[in-house]
Amino acid sequence: MERPLERVSYVRATLKGMAVTLKHLVDPHKVTMEYPETKWDLSPRWRGTHRMLTTEDGKAKCVACGLCPTVCPANCIKLTPGEDEQGNRYPLVFEIDEFRCIFCGYCQEVCPEEAIHVGRHYENAEFDRASFVYDLERLMAQTHPVSELWDPADPKGE
Repeated sequence: MERPLERVSYVRATLKGMAVTLKHLVDPHKVTMEYPETKWDLSPRWRGTHRMLTTEDGKAKCVACGLCPTVCPANCIKLTPGEDEQGNRYPLVFEIDEFRCIFCGYCQEVCPEEAIHVGRHYENAEFDRASFVYDLERLMAQTHPVSELWDPADPKGE
């Protein structure tokens, strides 16, 4: 089978590739983000590190119902419920292992009190593995905005 020389010329293909590379080198349109100073605009649905919302008096909104560790596919939530003198339930231990978490957002969707949320925070570098286990105090101290997951009232999910 004979092929036309202009379609199989390696010199021509190499020169075309070099021309594209040179065009990108001298292009004034920069696509590089100067990261620490300038940050990307994230989608409102971005799912990052978790956040526990609090009541007006500073306590966690969590009622320790146990739905979030039950629904979690990564089994990264540890919850030990407790009860006070009035019979109100609260979490004695609430920990999320961010290394095991797959950031699916099921914990946020299933929470009846809307206490736990996945946030829009993505800068979570630490120096040791133990720092990735977020306890209740650390979850309540998070102040980043929360993710806007799918709204069932919107039929198209937009």
